[in-house]
Amino acid sequence: MADQLSNYQCPNCGGPLRFDPAVQKLKCDYCESTFTQEEVDQFYRAKEEAAAQVGTDQQWETETGQWSGEEASHMRAYSCPSCGAELIADENTAVTVCPYCNNPTVVAGQFKAKKPQFVLPFQLDKKEAVSILNNFYKGKPLLPRAFKSQNHIEEIKGVYVPFWLYNGVMDADLIFRAERIQQYTHGDNIVTETSHYQIVRRGTVAFSGVPADASTKMPDEYMDAIEPFDYSKLKDFDTMYMAGYMADSYDVDAETDRARAEKRMRQTAESQLSSTVVGYTSVVPVRSDIRMIDCAAAYAFLPVWVLCTKWNGKNYLFAVNGQSGKIVGDMPTDKALFLQYFLITALVLFLIGAVILYFMGGGFL
Repeated sequence: MADQLSNYQCPNCGGPLRFDPAVQKLKCDYCESTFTQEEVDQFYRAKEEAAAQVGTDQQWETETGQWSGEEASHMRAYSCPSCGAELIADENTAVTVCPYCNNPTVVAGQFKAKKPQFVLPFQLDKKEAVSILNNFYKGKPLLPRAFKSQNHIEEIKGVYVPFWLYNGVMDADLIFRAERIQQYTHGDNIVTETSHYQIVRRGTVAFSGVPADASTKMPDEYMDAIEPFDYSKLKDFDTMYMAGYMADSYDVDAETDRARAEKRMRQTAESQLSSTVVGYTSVVPVRSDIRMIDCAAAYAFLPVWVLCTKWNGKNYLFAVNGQSGKIVGDMPTDKALFLQYFLITALVLFLIGAVILYFMGGGFL
């Protein structure tokens, strides 16, 4: 029985409970609250029931739409046999190359994409995207020349990437142990005074529009890197925003993607509440109990300029935020150029060393 009770935490402050023979109850040494066994059991039963309720009944409310017959008649579906991308575009947009793997064989398919609820229109046109990519390449002398060619850069494509935008409320209950150390002089002695505290932080943190990309073709780290997007410009979806652009159909549903969103919400909620614990010499987290109490997910298209290039049999992907211009990409190194620069540098260093030795030695004999 003693081993079981040693794991109980105080319902008031979260501190450990112990059995106090003087009052014949469980007592918290931190806040000095006392509880009967029935009171503690009731507290834990209520907590377990709340957790079970969250696990079974709290489902994401997912918002998607359906294409009207008129909208669908003006849209086309394409599929890439190489990477499996499912692309949609308006009837006037020619799709001949996959933006994700650069495969030139893109074939027409059956139109069955889900309609997004929202769209964030492109703010940057192709000319601006090409300029951003050119600037990104500058100052990188070891980049293969094929990447720097204007014909290559012009292959950049505007793609609406599918995203789930999550709204939620996190209920957080955090406990810390803290110390405040002060030193002062008393006569000839230096006195160190250490005060111990147990700090409780409880509250709710609301989130709106936490993004998680819903395409397996687009690397998550790329989409995280080009954030943020300005959601104040988010529009109800209309097919007019598709003119001249492609879109990728989602292949990760909202329930599967929710883990990424929940993780970000939990970390942010914990960080915000933890940041209020100030003025102590040291702070140690004791308990972190954070759970979702409200949740919803909306399907949206967000604008990204995409360029995919193959080099020595490997795909290199570049992504530009179609609203802010923030760019991310993995660039290769031309080994021939690297060797050339290495030899030139070594030769220059050798000549400099030879000149120094020449003057130090009074000239060559």
